[in-house]
Amino acid sequence: DLLLSNSCIPFLGSAEGLDFRTLLLDEERGRLLVGAKDHIFQLNLVDVNKNVKKIYWPAAKEKVELCKLAGKDAHTECANFIRVLQPYNRTHVYVCGTGAFHPLCGYIELG
Repeated sequence: DLLLSNSCIPFLGSAEGLDFRTLLLDEERGRLLVGAKDHIFQLNLVDVNKNVKKIYWPAAKEKVELCKLAGKDAHTECANFIRVLQPYNRTHVYVCGTGAFHPLCGYIELG
């Protein structure tokens, strides 16, 4: 209904089937950070498809192989699902992902 009424703008990156998991709204800078499967997106709040920035952050190949050997599904479980997006300071965000059942965290500099 929203699409038919032209009252929303769909995010075109969602066509990749990225399994969105977490959001961090930064109203002060007019952006939205989105954690997904193997990706972190930075979207513009005015137009989510304008100047999209994307970080590809997959789990290490050896961790994915270990995950598959443990009987997990390669497409739905053996990836780096971003679960934490937390402001750290004015320039960085603390980010954590599942890392194919081997969690990993880091800091992203926002620019």
